[in-house]
Amino acid sequence: MSFRTEIRSWLKENCPDGCRGPGEVPGGGTKVPMSDDQKLWIDRCASEGLTVPLWPVDYGGAGFSKEQYVILLEEMQDLGIRAPVAGMGTAMLGPTLLEYGNEEQKKRHLPRIARGEVWWCQGYSEPSSGSDLASLRTRAESHGDHYVINGQKIWTSGAQNADWIFCLTRTDPNAPKHEGISFLLFTMHQPGVTVSPIRLISGASPFCETFFDNAIAQKEDLVGEENKGWSVAKRLLQHERSGIGALASGRNREEGVNIPELLTRYQPDECNQEHRQRGIELEINSHAMRLTQRRTVEESQGNTPGPATSIFKYYGANLAKERSELQVAIMGTQGIGASNTNFSNSELGMTRSWLAGKARSIAGGSNEVQLNIIAKRVLGLPD
Repeated sequence: MSFRTEIRSWLKENCPDGCRGPGEVPGGGTKVPMSDDQKLWIDRCASEGLTVPLWPVDYGGAGFSKEQYVILLEEMQDLGIRAPVAGMGTAMLGPTLLEYGNEEQKKRHLPRIARGEVWWCQGYSEPSSGSDLASLRTRAESHGDHYVINGQKIWTSGAQNADWIFCLTRTDPNAPKHEGISFLLFTMHQPGVTVSPIRLISGASPFCETFFDNAIAQKEDLVGEENKGWSVAKRLLQHERSGIGALASGRNREEGVNIPELLTRYQPDECNQEHRQRGIELEINSHAMRLTQRRTVEESQGNTPGPATSIFKYYGANLAKERSELQVAIMGTQGIGASNTNFSNSELGMTRSWLAGKARSIAGGSNEVQLNIIAKRVLGLPD
């Protein structure tokens, strides 16, 4: 029996009905309730290593090759099956720990991520350290077997739901700004951590302010060397900007509603050639990007491509913004609803998505930062 046939049979037999078709993929953890089907799907996949198929079996994965992983994604898409669990643990921290974590850290943290037991958030940006991340000022002072952390992070996505955080802190204030930074892991379930959600113009948002007031991180949860966390931080950003799952599947999580469906629903009797032409060009460009993503995965030597991932972050952000602009334009006045009066929930959701989409060229590394990385690391241009 071929691998494709075997994995397709397993998926058809084991995926609950509630995890098929469009819907939310849970982030795991202890704070956000999950349906019975979601819990069952995570448990079944975790028992086979399919929540993190590329990870070694010893850490909760299936030990799949890149080629096997691509087949798994293709079969899941064909059957309309959603991923069992998603989030910063599986997509960002886990792959980084596989490279930079010590054996004890891998065995302690990775299996819990694979089982969906922990929701992770990212402590990078600060009020005065956004695109210039290395200027961060959150301090971690050494005290015996632990660090005491004081400072503030902002735009901490999902912090209100998180159990743990991976956080950049300054452990040597006298070192040059790209040095003296350490990469720490610590629990959000402690008195020294305060989370304040940020409400955006689009409505509810995942962003938060996070304050540390004598929070504690154990030294056993220092990833890499003290004061050498910048290299770990940069590698994690490559995982964030690529995500081999997104690259291998060639899917853009921001694609949203199908443009032809919107044209049929909101302009059935019209012949708006401008909207149709924009839609055609958008689909061609999106398809070209998906093919390029797949090729990048096939040509990469490891499980995550290098600096070239900034190309996908930059171009993908622009495509997503263009798509939401076109969606709202097609919907006309129904695309700018602000209350329940005369607008359906899906229309209100589209408006909020359009407003939230304005930040796509900033979140996760601004377009300007991505262009600098492409110029220096991909094209080899001088500073």
